[in-house]
Amino acid sequence: MPSVLDQRPAPAAADPRPAPAPRRTRVLALPEARWALAALVLFLAALPLHLLGAPVWLWAPLYAAVYVSGGWEPGREGLKALGDRTLDVDLLMVVAALGAAAIGQVLDGALLIVIFATSGALEAVATARTADSVRGLLDLAPSTGARLLPDGGEETVPAGALKAGDTILVRPGERIAADGQVLDGASEVDQATITGEPLPVAKGDGDEVFAGTVNGTGALRVRVERDPSDSVIARIVKMVEEASGTKAPTQLFIEKIEQRYSIGMVIATLAVFAIPLVLGSALQPALLRAMTFMIVASPCAVVLSTMPPLLSAIANAGRHGVLAKSAVVMERLGQVDAVVLDKTGTLTEGTPRVTDVRPLPGTGLTDDTLLALAAAAEHASEHPLARAVVDAARVRRLPLPEALDFASAPGRGVSATVDGHTVRVGSPARLLPEPGATVRDVVADLEGAGRTAVLVLRDGIPAGVIGIADRLRPDAASTVAALTALTGRTPVLLTGDNERAARHLADQVGITDVRAGLLPQDKVAAVREGEAEGRRVLVVGDGVNDAPALAAAHTGIAMGKAGSDLALETADAVVVRDELATIPKVVALSRAARRLVVQNLVIASVFITALVAWDLLATLPLPLGVAGHEGSTVIVGLNGLRLLRETAWHNPVRGGAA
Repeated sequence: MPSVLDQRPAPAAADPRPAPAPRRTRVLALPEARWALAALVLFLAALPLHLLGAPVWLWAPLYAAVYVSGGWEPGREGLKALGDRTLDVDLLMVVAALGAAAIGQVLDGALLIVIFATSGALEAVATARTADSVRGLLDLAPSTGARLLPDGGEETVPAGALKAGDTILVRPGERIAADGQVLDGASEVDQATITGEPLPVAKGDGDEVFAGTVNGTGALRVRVERDPSDSVIARIVKMVEEASGTKAPTQLFIEKIEQRYSIGMVIATLAVFAIPLVLGSALQPALLRAMTFMIVASPCAVVLSTMPPLLSAIANAGRHGVLAKSAVVMERLGQVDAVVLDKTGTLTEGTPRVTDVRPLPGTGLTDDTLLALAAAAEHASEHPLARAVVDAARVRRLPLPEALDFASAPGRGVSATVDGHTVRVGSPARLLPEPGATVRDVVADLEGAGRTAVLVLRDGIPAGVIGIADRLRPDAASTVAALTALTGRTPVLLTGDNERAARHLADQVGITDVRAGLLPQDKVAAVREGEAEGRRVLVVGDGVNDAPALAAAHTGIAMGKAGSDLALETADAVVVRDELATIPKVVALSRAARRLVVQNLVIASVFITALVAWDLLATLPLPLGVAGHEGSTVIVGLNGLRLLRETAWHNPVRGGAA
């Protein structure tokens, strides 16, 4: 059981070696980003000149440069796909943009080019940042370790050179260099990066420790049990990379039909041009009819059927503190039908707080005097539980008496002289191995309620017990209820914390399926189990240990306030303000966006069918065809912008407008 027995080092000083320089790919180092930026700048330079009626020679070269810079990358990829006998929407959009320019719609074509170039750049940046965060995870493990020699000496060796069977010395405040088993020593280890547990865990002879976790104030001798390449932290890296690489290709709905549509449109355009020629038509009328057909049948309105609703939903969600990283993510959020939640930092705040202060009968102490006594003794400690006790005293504005002769023993407790009394604070099991019935009952009551019990002794006599727990988020229960209503299934709780604490919290929020004591690979297995049953799983987490599950899931959401860099980069969306209640709301918003996409596709299809029929059965004037095509584009665009309204962001349980 965690106790206040050692001083937890500040995170910045946890690893004595210099912090590695961040390995973050610069945005402009990516060619897609450079081309997209050039296209955007040129477009913004040409647009006012065009709209203000400047001479053609001023804005035409700028638009031409937009076509070249922004169309180069998607055009190249499209031609490459064509070489593989695949016709994708990138090439079709470039052709449509060139067709628009050919009939004088230069502005429309340039705008289409900019949109597609920017989309490709954003995808490239997201991919690079995820790769950066996976590489950065390796920096959690120290680069060297202190290996003990048979003659009693020690040598500093690269962590990668450690082998199973070696013995290493882990000094106070250092990161552990390898997975292993404690041979000697006592300390508390912060292993939140691996298990997600909110508090350091007491470690002694025979206990397992993990590479990359932070040792407390005690020294440990550890026998290496695994090669560094097979450590838990290395396996997390491997799992994230594999899950990201094998995740089903993400495509917008319209991209799923792009092949057939693209091929059909090209064949139809050639037919509209060739058949009249065979039947004796002149070249110019046949070319004009074919050009009109290509314009009215081009997928511009179909593409805009999808993007404005999704982009509007992204903007609305962003206003309310949820960052969806792409339109694909926003579409996928609405498809989820099962939810997996992490415990610490997700359903809870991730910070221990005092929940109970219980002075024992006959001590003459009140709640405030017991808390002030414990806080005075703990004041010099940096342990999370000690901080919780001191913070609780400050909240109550209790005056703290001076504490003398402060001492901290790893794995045992803190002691100090307060007002002439010797005060000890720590784990009941360590301070009082054979407690009386009263102490035993109070401790059992607190631990049964999911609290960590801290015993306070005054002059060797039990004075009281303080209960400390990670506080549940105020909106946790309502969020679980809303997600249950949306998906038809109660969320599953996956945590590395202990079974008792997990069950207690689950009962508070209405979760029945609880899986505790899990390592990262266990969480991935649980997610894949759900997806093997045909479910589209949404994972919500915040820690390094959640990253593999976030990557493996259909969609992953990270809590942003205390989320690890790896979780934030791996997740598809981030709750920036740490408001758990926004998750069901963004899922409901995504579903509203999907409904608008379907509406827009119907509208676009009606317009395209009518205009194509007119062009084939009669003679559709080119200006009228362009007007009809642009008109349908405007209509679907405005329809999609409805999701920018405040009423589109609503509680899915109470209902609301879309």
